[in-house]
Amino acid sequence: MTKNIMIVGVGGQGSLLAARILGRAALDAGYDVKVSEVHGMSQRGGSVVTYVKFGEKIYSPVICKGEADVILSFEQLEAARWLPYLKKGGVIVTSEQKINPMPVITGAAEYPSDVIGKIKDKDVTVISANTLELAREAGSEKASNVALIGLASGVIGFDEDSLRVALTASVPEKFLEMNLRAFELGIKARA
Repeated sequence: MTKNIMIVGVGGQGSLLAARILGRAALDAGYDVKVSEVHGMSQRGGSVVTYVKFGEKIYSPVICKGEADVILSFEQLEAARWLPYLKKGGVIVTSEQKINPMPVITGAAEYPSDVIGKIKDKDVTVISANTLELAREAGSEKASNVALIGLASGVIGFDEDSLRVALTASVPEKFLEMNLRAFELGIKARA
């Protein structure tokens, strides 16, 4: 069994930490794991993607079109952008957050309406919540990535306890309590 997870969003949203947590959970479960670097304009607020693959033996971290079991998206337009990479029967777990891309900022385009609804119209399973608001409730908007992992915990291949252990090993002590709160709020939002 190989599991292919794509983490997509906009630079600065915490995809590296999310990948580190998932990679750690996979290693702790005894899987071979490959995690890619962030690809994209991460320092300029552009679109970014990180791959996490795990299974008995993994040779490359790259995920091609139609191969992702799960796409974790920190921003709903990014979920739509990377949809071709989702395999048939795969799941998109997305934040409902909207971040205007440059064409919208400059006035050359408008942010599309009902992005999540349009993805669902393509017969895709979508799990969504306002993870930015959940993170605020936990203590910091920066924990939105961890709230998203909590939201995805039922579909990414690890139980909640395994993810808590990986989270604890991956987050500095001074931010741990807040991130654990965000994770728990993400789990509750899924219910």
